Amino acid sequence: MKDHQDREAIVAACRQMNALGINQGTSGNISVRHGDAMLISPSATPYHSMRPEEIAAMPLEGEYGAWSGPLKPSTEWRFHLDIMRARPEVGAIVHSHPTYCTTLAIARKEIPACHYMIAAFGGTNVRCAPYATFGTKELSVHALAALEGRTACLLANHGMIATGANLDKAMWLAVELETIARQYYNSLLIGGPVLLSDADIAETAAKFATYGLQDKPAAKKKAKAA
Repeated sequence: MKDHQDREAIVAACRQMNALGINQGTSGNISVRHGDAMLISPSATPYHSMRPEEIAAMPLEGEYGAWSGPLKPSTEWRFHLDIMRARPEVGAIVHSHPTYCTTLAIARKEIPACHYMIAAFGGTNVRCAPYATFGTKELSVHALAALEGRTACLLANHGMIATGANLDKAMWLAVELETIARQYYNSLLIGGPVLLSDADIAETAAKFATYGLQDKPAAKKKAKAA
């Protein structure tokens, strides 16, 4: 029953990404931790016709890249799998190509502490990972580094990644990240933002801890090599 619920949740979240305007077409992908496996949206499958039984399953341990299902996993399965392996507190991952996050990523700009909600991402900024071809191990390595101590990152000339303890949290952070990216972009048009201090962000993070808004990154765990 839980397996089917998780699969249905992935399908619903994929459709919601496009409905919310944080993704277009089939470019994004979503994964959910499910016991000792990862469930992930299939490759090049229109969300409006995607069915729960088409969600691919990949073991978190054992043969790297092994999968089961009627359709291949997303071409971005590597960074999904590597993040899940390295970050046990991550229960879901949302990857998409929202307009403002991607615009900043194209310019290879991180998002600084322009708004107090940046604290929801684990630090004083949201980093932009260096460029690498989609679906490669190199991209996964860059993403893991950009996510160290963070719950989200931008991918140069590509898009963004948001993580969460569960799918609802990951989706919420994905929407919040695109909102802050839009606000930061617009502030650059009128002379640039006045940034908050590290102390300001630390104070906000402390308040968030009592509201349940901030994930607590676990100690770094070395991802297994391919």
